[in-house]
Amino acid sequence: MKKALLYFALGTVVSFLINYFFYSSENIGLDIYYALAFGFAWGIAYYLDTPDFTLSQKMGYSFSAMGALVMVGTLLFNLELAIPSILKFSTVFVAYYLIASFRANKTLRK
Repeated sequence: MKKALLYFALGTVVSFLINYFFYSSENIGLDIYYALAFGFAWGIAYYLDTPDFTLSQKMGYSFSAMGALVMVGTLLFNLELAIPSILKFSTVFVAYYLIASFRANKTLRK
């Protein structure tokens, strides 16, 4: 769990810094929200990267997390601005497992 929180924190900070310095959005709150979505994806992907979770559980948790991101984004901003957060989340989530698939043990934990 500690490493999952570390992945969340690092993903959030790196994503925010990249967005802030290279894209310079007008809305700092939106940049923070997107960075949290990015970090959340890395943290959840790492946390679920164990044989304890079945594929259906991993998919269920990831879809639940995306739903939560849309709800929070819609409450804070609007639906149009919330949708990119799930695109970032799903891209990172798929990338994590794609990278893991190239390893012999199919995990990035070891």
